[in-house]
Amino acid sequence: MPIRLYSYWRSSAAYRVRIALNLKGLDHEIVPVSLAPGVSEHRGDAYRAKNPQMLIPFLDDGEVGIAQSMAILEYLEEAYPGVRLLPQSEPMRSRVRAFCNMIACDIHPLNNLRVMNYIKSEYGADPTDAWYAHWVREGFTAAEILASDGPYVFGGEVTLADVLLVPQVYNARRFKVPLDDFPKLVAATDTCNELTAFRDAAPEAQSDAS
Repeated sequence: MPIRLYSYWRSSAAYRVRIALNLKGLDHEIVPVSLAPGVSEHRGDAYRAKNPQMLIPFLDDGEVGIAQSMAILEYLEEAYPGVRLLPQSEPMRSRVRAFCNMIACDIHPLNNLRVMNYIKSEYGADPTDAWYAHWVREGFTAAEILASDGPYVFGGEVTLADVLLVPQVYNARRFKVPLDDFPKLVAATDTCNELTAFRDAAPEAQSDAS
């Protein structure tokens, strides 16, 4: 069966996987799963049977059905090694992983929509401005120090670091977080977005974009 990625156009976690599939040149089918309020297909029985956590994305290639974007990316790297997105030698391999986790574990979860909605509903606070920007700045301040002088996050080759960075910068721009203090991250993102693999994975390029 073809690779199927259960995705939502505005999910940055799904955005990461779309980029990786494109960079690796893997034929795949995007299966839209709406997270929109009032629709919430991810909470339906059909999707819940695949992913009990009811989160996006979920990848199924006929051999493995797996959730969690970082686990998916690691699986794709191991199962489809034709195009490598992790450096083959240390310490760069671990540096790329560490950079990825700064975004996937430290920035993104705190700014996830369900977290911000919970803060708003339970505590009456609006986290979309100061809260969101604070955690982006916290993470990007360290990421800017770790990044190389380009053209990509770690030099002349696209890695998983770029795959994680581009969706996070997209979100930062969406929420109007000032990025003047992070010129290397912005430059790497803009360079990546010149590549077809990144452009085709962008939220606005998805069939379910609204």
